[in-house]
Amino acid sequence: MAEILSQGIADASTPGEEHALAVLEDAFARFDRIAISFSGAEDVVLIDLAARLVKRVPVFCLDTGRLHAETYRFLETVREHYPVTLEVLSPDADDLSRLVREKGLFSFLRDGHGECCAIRKIEPLRRRLAGLDAWITGQRADQNVTRADLPVEQDDLAFSTADHAIVKFNPLSTWTGTDVWDYIRRRDVPYNPLHDQGFRSIGCEPCTRPVGPHQHEREGRWWWENPADKECGLHAQNVAPIRIVNG
Repeated sequence: MAEILSQGIADASTPGEEHALAVLEDAFARFDRIAISFSGAEDVVLIDLAARLVKRVPVFCLDTGRLHAETYRFLETVREHYPVTLEVLSPDADDLSRLVREKGLFSFLRDGHGECCAIRKIEPLRRRLAGLDAWITGQRADQNVTRADLPVEQDDLAFSTADHAIVKFNPLSTWTGTDVWDYIRRRDVPYNPLHDQGFRSIGCEPCTRPVGPHQHEREGRWWWENPADKECGLHAQNVAPIRIVNG
């Protein structure tokens, strides 16, 4: 199991921070094959927290091929700022080529985002999780109606199989967006510059847009779809019950 650094939870500044550190400490103590999924502001908070607990933070990021230029540059900022091992995962070239050849680059506007996300995000994640026993996400319960009952730890029914159980940790599930940004400012955590341009939740460039000050952060994601459908499949069990199948 990972060696937990001595400062650990001792220097936590708020109850929420202390709780998130405790969840992370427990996760790293229990699992060797574990990593943080990195994309947004919540995830860099997780990396900052984890860097207070372990010497090298295992991190992976899904490169869909459609991220903003600012996001790609921010990946390097994180790599240089923290003691991370950062894996950047790409979609299967043949699957992606087939989708683009048959349906073009913007089929999600017509057919919904499910097929595009399945190729660009879900399958690369599935391949990575096949080599992990647990992963850590920056999900928060207040982000969307699909996450309202989000626990801090759960069996990942979407990616577990009968032969390989996977646990998912959500250390920030009880945090609010304000909690996240208070932490970022208090600890001078680097963040994607798109946040300063009104992007409160950042995904792929064609499927993300800025939101106004009185809009919910997730309104800028897949804005042409129903709020109840705003999961890309990475957290499919938030939307509907899933049963583990053989395979």
